[in-house]
Amino acid sequence: MDPSRRTVPGAQSVARAAALLRLVTTAGEDGFSVADLARRADLTRPTTHRLLSALRREGLVDQDENTGAWIPGPELYLMGTVAASRYDITAIARDIVRSLAVRTEESAFLSVRRGDETVCLIREDGAFPIRSFVLSEGVRFPLGVASAGLAILAFLPSHDVDAYFERHPELAEKHGAAHAEPRLRARLRDTHARGYALNPGLIVEGSYGLGAAVFTRSGHPQWALSLTGVEFRFSPERVPELGRTLLAHAHQLSTRVAAGAR
Repeated sequence: MDPSRRTVPGAQSVARAAALLRLVTTAGEDGFSVADLARRADLTRPTTHRLLSALRREGLVDQDENTGAWIPGPELYLMGTVAASRYDITAIARDIVRSLAVRTEESAFLSVRRGDETVCLIREDGAFPIRSFVLSEGVRFPLGVASAGLAILAFLPSHDVDAYFERHPELAEKHGAAHAEPRLRARLRDTHARGYALNPGLIVEGSYGLGAAVFTRSGHPQWALSLTGVEFRFSPERVPELGRTLLAHAHQLSTRVAAGAR
């Protein structure tokens, strides 16, 4: 047997447990039931319950005494505070996200790449009273689906982009024909040429988004700033202006990240 094809013992259980942890952290304060988690993770209920029980013993998840829903545990919080010193840029990004919301009057966000997904870290609502609620803190999207992930994917090395498509042939089936590889690659080229991503209502009809990558000191796209709003606020005449404002804020944040040697 080819050694590179051997499965690491326990890897499947670790991957399943990690998937459950990610789901629990996206559930908000209400949490998810075992049935919800089993369905979302594509696991049987007995397997889901067994893994959750093991995670609970380690303090990584907890169960609400009244509802029975599963929620993040105290050990997960402690781990997160330690990891934040290296990976979390919210402290240096919050005023930039707020400035973006004020300047544009749209909802502004900071997202981070985690593997093949983006996770929203900060949301700041602008002054315009009609808002899009596609994105909020903790929400995850596959790379290339929301504008933040499209911006990040567009600036990854080409071999990483190719590998991503090999790992995820299901994008069109799960997220619509607009996310078939040829069409998504065309949007990646447009994003790279323009500097920012445009999502013209591809997740929720009538909800538009713009995204711009934020880079590490070594030039790797690790985060993204984005804007979302209703369609008439993202007219062809206004999008270039929003794009320039977005890029300026993304550049400012990349400069801060570089200064902090991240």
